[in-house]
Amino acid sequence: MDTIAAHWTSLIPPIVAIGLALISRQVIFSLFMGVFSGALIIKGWNPLTAFLGVIEHHIVPALADKDHASIIIFSMMLGGLVGVISKSGGVMGIVSKVEKVARSARMGQIATWLMGILIFFDDYANTLIVGNTMRPITDRFKISREKLAFIVDSTAAPVACMFLSTWIGYEVGVIGDSMQGTGYTSDPFSVFIMSIPYRFYAILAIVFVGLIAISRRDFGPMLKAERRAREKGELIAPGSEPAADVTDLSKVMPHEDVPARWINGALPIAIVVVVTIIGLWHSGYKATLAAGDPVVLKNVLANASSATALFWGSLSGCAVAIVLALAQRILTLHEAMESWFAGVKSMLLAMVILILAWSISSVTRELKTAEFVVQIVGGTLPMWIIPAITFVLAGVISFATGTSWGSMAILMPLVVPLSWELSQRMGHDLAAAHNALYIVVSSVLAGAIWGDHCSPISDTTVMSSMASACDHIDHVRTQMPYAVLIGIVSILVGYIPAGLGFSPWISLAASIAILTGLLFLIGRKSEQRISS
Repeated sequence: MDTIAAHWTSLIPPIVAIGLALISRQVIFSLFMGVFSGALIIKGWNPLTAFLGVIEHHIVPALADKDHASIIIFSMMLGGLVGVISKSGGVMGIVSKVEKVARSARMGQIATWLMGILIFFDDYANTLIVGNTMRPITDRFKISREKLAFIVDSTAAPVACMFLSTWIGYEVGVIGDSMQGTGYTSDPFSVFIMSIPYRFYAILAIVFVGLIAISRRDFGPMLKAERRAREKGELIAPGSEPAADVTDLSKVMPHEDVPARWINGALPIAIVVVVTIIGLWHSGYKATLAAGDPVVLKNVLANASSATALFWGSLSGCAVAIVLALAQRILTLHEAMESWFAGVKSMLLAMVILILAWSISSVTRELKTAEFVVQIVGGTLPMWIIPAITFVLAGVISFATGTSWGSMAILMPLVVPLSWELSQRMGHDLAAAHNALYIVVSSVLAGAIWGDHCSPISDTTVMSSMASACDHIDHVRTQMPYAVLIGIVSILVGYIPAGLGFSPWISLAASIAILTGLLFLIGRKSEQRISS
């Protein structure tokens, strides 16, 4: 390839992946074709060698990488852990603790919100368990099904994307692979942690649900739905049809005679957290000493082996969950392993997407896509606007495809190297370059959640409607104004100021204040009638 053709053609893989994702809404197919188009360029436009090269030179190396294998194992193990603690009644035990505070319409919403935060370890488990469990309680207090679906949806993915959940292996994997070939020195897990304060949409979505529950105020279609439920007792709109809850819960829900003990859910999760922290400190401490660096938290996290620590944590959690279930004779060994395997299988699709994300990342590195993009936009597009643009683009892709993970897989390998190249062009030191990395990583992760919340074809949006027995279109229609409002505030008060160097804590405080003010300005209580 000549130099000019190499630069121009380096854009083909991400364009193919994004374009096909928007058109076909099939993320796996789109990612594969993105990898294939890159292999086609690398192999001199020979389709046969390119097709074989996808497997040999991109997918197999992605699987053979030690850190990649550890992340896959961790994700599978954590999926298995969710299956065991759900089947053994641990999750229902946590739920029963939260249910005790629900004694009014306001407290019913607050209890649902708190439960959505507490069940942080998996967005699917969160959606199915919270929706199905809290529906009888919210029905009793005449809370509309639209409101229940909104609370369920807005405390599933936003919570899971920031806590130690089935998402973390995927997110760390995409981040880590996107950093390869750049000058970034941080461990991917530390980047994940440091990016959390910049997850403006995810944080604000969770906070906004709490504000609405506490203030009892709504606006737009949600206000009409709430007043219909309160005044007429119509939990769903006349003529609407609740989404059929066809989800097979037999693999994750406990038998009726299983005791709901919160310790069976809380202890294994706590073990995962504690062992992971110990593993991070142990590996980071040894590496920091070997490098001769000061033993401070920042250096320890930067030098830690997150893949190993996460693997240790998930393995320990699974062992404790199974031992607890067997020791109390809640599950037989066969049932424990069956529920564990069911949880593992639930992660298969995500792992396929992750492997293809690693593959397309290797293609874009080989073709030097980021360097070419910098040549195009480096002199015309200021770096401070990159996070906001990335957030919007991630939202558009997620909205069109219905999957936040696919949006992460498509964008992260492009914007992370781009951030590094722009930082170098602007003469940033390593600390400033890493700060820009945290912002751009968060814009991808939060933007993907934003688009997912607005999308009628999102799996979690559909599952929220199903678990809440709410008409799906009504759920999307009532949730959309809230998601759009939070997204706009995230851009104007979050990502643009962050790109200009403002503290994320100031942006978060200002954003919460603005959302609170808007809620009291345009929101009304469902118990009041709108004056004509």
